[in-house]
Amino acid sequence: MKLIKPTKAKDISRSWHLIDMKGKILGRTATQISQLLMGKAKFYYTPNLDCGDYVVVINASSLILTGNKSHQKIYMRYSGYPAGLTKKVFADVINTDPIRPVKNAVSGMLPKNKLRALMLKRLYIFADKNHPYKEKLKI
Repeated sequence: MKLIKPTKAKDISRSWHLIDMKGKILGRTATQISQLLMGKAKFYYTPNLDCGDYVVVINASSLILTGNKSHQKIYMRYSGYPAGLTKKVFADVINTDPIRPVKNAVSGMLPKNKLRALMLKRLYIFADKNHPYKEKLKI
């Protein structure tokens, strides 16, 4: 019987991925991004290690939502003080901070443990097509 070697941190190799959000649906693309960040497609994936890759997202300001979600989807923040609840509709959020909807959607699809912050550090989101990682992507 052949024994399988467990995955160790030194065995993990990371690659870079570029995702263009222009005209793409937020939720469907966020699932692809979260799977790349977790490294689920790799043969040595283990849930207790951070096996994922680097992901660069461009054109975040031109993503779309299906149906009437652009006017119905609400982003809420609570400051902790009485009457400190702030609500904003997606249409307002995408105009003021186009990075927030993508980061929020991907963060919600990652596992809720200590590895989430490490995975989100490898996610780079840009509102337009200009980014400083062109030499690492080798396009």
